Amino acid sequence: MSSLKVLAAGSLRVVWPRLMMAFERESGISVTTDFGPAGLLLQRIEQGETCDLFASANSAHPQTLVEKGQAIHTALFTHNQLCLSVTATLAAQGRDWLDLLQDPHLRLATSTPLSDPSGDYIWQLFDRIDATHPGEGTALKQRAMPLVGGPQSTAIPAGELAASWLLKTGQAEMFIGYQSYAPLLQQGGKVVTLSIPAPWQITADYGLAVCQERAQSLAAFLLSARAQQIFKDAGFYSK
Repeated sequence: MSSLKVLAAGSLRVVWPRLMMAFERESGISVTTDFGPAGLLLQRIEQGETCDLFASANSAHPQTLVEKGQAIHTALFTHNQLCLSVTATLAAQGRDWLDLLQDPHLRLATSTPLSDPSGDYIWQLFDRIDATHPGEGTALKQRAMPLVGGPQSTAIPAGELAASWLLKTGQAEMFIGYQSYAPLLQQGGKVVTLSIPAPWQITADYGLAVCQERAQSLAAFLLSARAQQIFKDAGFYSK
């Protein structure tokens, strides 16, 4: 059986085994995947690490590889949004997401901009907040603690989700992350996720880069109706 090497955004870690199981059944091709913050994975590829396919949580990173001659082509393959995770105690106060974010007494954890696309999307969210509530977005950028997805970030323990781990260990009262994690985060009853409505919501466009011709079949599978249904069942969505 032939094998492919994939570098994939950490936010795909939960859904990826289901996708690869279906792909291997269909194709007979096995896949080895290394997960991490997409910005840091991009740096590894730019510095010479080889992979057959790169799955990023944004569309800019794959395009960068094409422009540098390190990938053949790119495609958007799924989408995500942001949500605010808070402790159940905080949620019981009945305050809305924006009121909580504006509270200077509450600690807000985020992913790391530039290293992790999630952090970049969160900074875009802050810009949108600033457009409707002048000064608030700038204050959030100053207050936010980028504890996840950076080169020096503490590793999240195996089997843990960043939001629930940071909240239950008392490192923060709030965390902004991907909406796809919401069903898992709320299972234990200790974390509550709050939706972020339009016009503030940000859409995360996930892009892939085919780095070796032999990964074309995997790219085609990720765009297939079967894969799109798996993404949907896992909390992602198609436009």
